[in-house]
Amino acid sequence: MNRNRPNVWGYFFIAPQLIGLLIFSLIPLVYAFTLSFTDWNGFGDFQFIGLANYIEQFQNPEFWKAMLNTIYYMVLVVPIGIFISLILSIGLNKIKGKEIYRVFFFMPVVTSSVSVGIIFMWILNGDFGILNQLLALVGIDGPMWLTDTKWVIPSIAILSIWWGLGYNMVIFLAGLQGISKSYYEAASIDGANVFQKFRHITLPLLTPTTFFVTIMTIISSFQVFDQAFVMTQGGPAKASYTIVFHIYEQAFVDFTMGQSSSAAIILFIIILIFTLIQFKFQDRWVFYEK
Repeated sequence: MNRNRPNVWGYFFIAPQLIGLLIFSLIPLVYAFTLSFTDWNGFGDFQFIGLANYIEQFQNPEFWKAMLNTIYYMVLVVPIGIFISLILSIGLNKIKGKEIYRVFFFMPVVTSSVSVGIIFMWILNGDFGILNQLLALVGIDGPMWLTDTKWVIPSIAILSIWWGLGYNMVIFLAGLQGISKSYYEAASIDGANVFQKFRHITLPLLTPTTFFVTIMTIISSFQVFDQAFVMTQGGPAKASYTIVFHIYEQAFVDFTMGQSSSAAIILFIIILIFTLIQFKFQDRWVFYEK
């Protein structure tokens, strides 16, 4: 029997993934990195202009506006979204018919972002939206969610938290079901109550899952675009103008592909730094079973 045959079949099965990664990720990344040093406008030839695009990007007020809006959005979505997902997954972990609830909460994830955005435009409409009508029933005068500069980012964050809830919840449920029941049985024999089991067993053993969910949520938060594009077009007064929106406008509205590529590379570096920092400090709060 040929000992190399298992390796050949292994390479055969991972080949589609490797080819997809090469064509749709690595080659575009290298191409965008190259374009970021040019003055290409999407047509014809281009010239290498060194770091001029990067310098212009850092001097552009719209770039900093987009970055601040994106960070504000991330600060809202990451902790609140993870907390609600965790609470829901714990609540659904032991109830009957949890498969049905799992499907119910996961349905928004497979729904198109454009459809979700249009639905939330109706829900969050300041004049006739259902959310303000519900708030009025309890005597609260709801804000103009999508046209008030103070409320537009929280409005988009509400949509994103609801939209991504099912994805994070399913991952947390998988993490919860991977915790051995023997830990809880031993804790019960020692007289631990529900809160003590949660504090000393569930939370520590769920930290690898929390670590993964945190990284993925931060990365997706930096890439927010669809919601702002559909619901507000980056407005009002660029209050929902995110960094990916900035990249889109420079590429396909202004046709300054070089500058757009430089903003994309800066975003890539920021996400990479955030991810490396989290891996660097994971030993301080992530516990793995040994």
